[in-house]
Amino acid sequence: MKKNSEDLNNLSNLFFVTHEALQRQTARSIDLALVIRNWLFGWYIVEFEQKGDAKSKYGSGFLTTLSKQLQTLKIKGSSTTRLKLYRSFYLSYSQISPTLSAPSFGLPSIGPTLSDDFINHELREGIKELTTFFQLGWSHYVSLLTIKSETERKFYEIEAHANNWSVRELKRQIESSLYERLALSRNKHQVKELAERGQKMDSPKDLLKNPYILEFLDLPEQNLYSENELENAIIDKIEHFLLELGKGFLFEARQKRFTFDEDHFFVDLVFYNRLLRCYVLIDLKRDKLKHQDLGQMQMYVNYFDRHVKLKDEASTVGIILCHRKNDALVELTLPENSNIHASEYQLYLPSKEELQKQLLEAEKDWKENH
Repeated sequence: MKKNSEDLNNLSNLFFVTHEALQRQTARSIDLALVIRNWLFGWYIVEFEQKGDAKSKYGSGFLTTLSKQLQTLKIKGSSTTRLKLYRSFYLSYSQISPTLSAPSFGLPSIGPTLSDDFINHELREGIKELTTFFQLGWSHYVSLLTIKSETERKFYEIEAHANNWSVRELKRQIESSLYERLALSRNKHQVKELAERGQKMDSPKDLLKNPYILEFLDLPEQNLYSENELENAIIDKIEHFLLELGKGFLFEARQKRFTFDEDHFFVDLVFYNRLLRCYVLIDLKRDKLKHQDLGQMQMYVNYFDRHVKLKDEASTVGIILCHRKNDALVELTLPENSNIHASEYQLYLPSKEELQKQLLEAEKDWKENH
């Protein structure tokens, strides 16, 4: 009887897992179909109303009339506002494939009925090719359309797909200016790679952002909090903090103790990055970074390299999160190619305009020095 009960439970679990998997697949298929439909709607508007000229002006009266007609056909999402959005969607992704041009995809001639050839072959082939291109849901693309820069938009699209971001997480990363913060931590060549490859973990410097945004901790910017309170807030929301850190991070310990010459030392937060195969130590400083803080982190890193990490693992990385830092002090204190890094953190979402200004200044410096 017990065996029959176990078999029944196993079978029930199999039913449940299968049901859940197919339900997710169905939802994904429906969402993908909506993305393709909306792209095609935008394409039709540009090709029919603007004769394929994306830069020409279109009459708003046309979209209003079209909207009314589509609504009589019971087509959901056919308001004038939505049609404008579909047009923008197509224009933002109009060059997705050289084979998906108007002549090859074959717009049907306007008449009382559509040709069977268009419905059975050209439209079907076009949809098939579009299916291989789009990888996110419609709500993701609506968020991406708020980004004017094509390179920045492409970066977020790659990251959203690679990390399986929800729409909420995608919006959070856009609002926190992830692209600009990563770009400020990289040289001009690496900034270009962000739009082509997304965020890659090839070296310890790829771990860094400047600044880190910790608005999810809900700590008031001007509140008098201690480093321990900051640490507790991070632990309480460790999942959010891992997302902010980036790819491949695993949390190991807080206040990790080690003893040297009968003295006890404590590392605030210890992580492991499975992509770089190295320990990442994080020390929290609630105010301005001091040179003693860099020396202390150097000692932590040396201890882990000599007594904790395995021979086939990469060197330990130390990151000091501080409210303020002097780059000249950091450069003067640390040796070249050091695995110690200092980054600022903010408890509020930064001004995108200010980060873009900093990025333009950094690009100017790159050009002047290279």
